[in-house]
Amino acid sequence: INAGDYIFYTDWAWTSFTIFSISQTLMLLVGACYYLTFTGVPGTATYYALIMTVYTWIAKAAWFSLGYPYDFIVTPVWLPSAMLLDLVYWATKKNKHSLILFGGVLVGMSLPLFNMVNLITVADPLETAFKYPRPTLPPYMTPIEPQVGKFYNSPVALGAGAGAVLGCTMAALG
Repeated sequence: INAGDYIFYTDWAWTSFTIFSISQTLMLLVGACYYLTFTGVPGTATYYALIMTVYTWIAKAAWFSLGYPYDFIVTPVWLPSAMLLDLVYWATKKNKHSLILFGGVLVGMSLPLFNMVNLITVADPLETAFKYPRPTLPPYMTPIEPQVGKFYNSPVALGAGAGAVLGCTMAALG
């Protein structure tokens, strides 16, 4: 639910963004595939994403009541990816194996892109991060030397690649 916290980690923003994109991808994909195969109705994935979005808004409203910024409320980034999943289910004539393979790749590749919307909607991420500080990593988790330039500094590409691979795997296991 709180997989938007990467905004507050100034030193670890991109790493957190990648990890949280993967977690959101898996949450959406496994749950929506379950809904789709259980009901057999295309459109159910979008319905599931809408439920999770509203649930997240409720959770974020609680954070807002504690003094966190309104920009912190998560935007409905799951809906476009869920629509792609519904489209795959419909286009493959409700084939659950195609749903897992093609839908998993599409959701895994698209959600990190849509997730970047979360950063765009924050007025000034750096100012917000300093105004509402979060705990940093403990010393024993701090790397000895930062990995500068690793993965070409693209959290969207890394999240999309990992999400596509893990998405299919977790959907199949689910």
